Amino acid sequence: MRTSLLAGAAAGCAAVLFLQPLAVGAAADPAPTRRTSAGDGSVTTLPLGHTEHGFTPRATRPFSLVGVSWDDPRGSLDGGSVRVRTRNIATGAWSDWRSLDVDGEDAPDERDGRGGARGASAPLWTGPSNGVAIEVTPGPRGLPSGLRAELVDPGRGATAAPNVPRTLAADASPDRTADHEAPRPGIVTRAGWGADESLRDPGFVYTGAVRAVFVHHTATATDYACSDAPQMIRAIYQYHVQSNGWRDIGYNFLVDRCGTIYEGRAGGVDQPVFGAHTLGFNTDSSGVAALGTFTSDSPEQALVDGVSKIAAWKLGLTGQDAGGTTNLTSGSSQSRYPKGTVVSFDTVSGHRDAFSTDCPGAGLYNRLGDIRSWAAHLQGR
Repeated sequence: MRTSLLAGAAAGCAAVLFLQPLAVGAAADPAPTRRTSAGDGSVTTLPLGHTEHGFTPRATRPFSLVGVSWDDPRGSLDGGSVRVRTRNIATGAWSDWRSLDVDGEDAPDERDGRGGARGASAPLWTGPSNGVAIEVTPGPRGLPSGLRAELVDPGRGATAAPNVPRTLAADASPDRTADHEAPRPGIVTRAGWGADESLRDPGFVYTGAVRAVFVHHTATATDYACSDAPQMIRAIYQYHVQSNGWRDIGYNFLVDRCGTIYEGRAGGVDQPVFGAHTLGFNTDSSGVAALGTFTSDSPEQALVDGVSKIAAWKLGLTGQDAGGTTNLTSGSSQSRYPKGTVVSFDTVSGHRDAFSTDCPGAGLYNRLGDIRSWAAHLQGR
């Protein structure tokens, strides 16, 4: 008996979305779909239908990350909310209800160049799970069309070719800071975290010289083992590409709680790769995402150091003072500023400085001053 994700709603109440066996002879919702990736990874899509029955969670294929997406990439659940519960594979226990961020602020600008993009919540890292329940509370505009759950299994990842480096070693040459170009930190390459390169668009898009770094958090789990970071990044990559319809993972770099730095969007870590991280200000900037949620949690010092190192190096490549300011032009009126507005930013800014969002969370945002100071020091300023 196959399963479908169904929904229930009453006036003034949440729409409770859940897995339930289809009744014999009932009109079926669109069938679940499953897209695969290297190393037995997959994204299972469960369309959301409608019913007036009560809440009943059901079993699913194994997954470790969950999100909700919808048809219109510029639509949203403004004023609404999404909560999920998941079942742990090892223990069989159901989690408490957890909220998904539905702001939709991590998004490509128009020139990102890939059609078919969808709106989506931030994904939630759940760890190995095999059951899900979802509760959606509509906002004033109701529910967006094409709602569906996205269950991501990162699998084992792609196996790197023998001649492809898994890590770019740190360059600690002492004379690199003479012209304020900070040493390059060690960076785990895409091969190092097991990216399936067949998923992304084959070409690359570049902007002008990078003049600012925007700091984000991934709004995923914070208390993960650092050894899990590669599979977390694979899951985010699969979600961004296979669920959201983006050309690649949105962030240019990611940093885990142990301070390890990972290459994000493909195209060269020393190149001005056009990302999908700060709607309206993806041009001439680079996005660095901290793995975790720092709305109330404070980031560990190792993570702060890692963000400082990659910001110092990336800005130093173009002579930008990590402790200074720069001007960027808004490319979208959906940002905090109308399209065409010239805005002064700190060269190391938080996502919330450019978009109406809590990202990167108060805990990390409050450390941006320390990040700027340390990054400037690494540049020899």
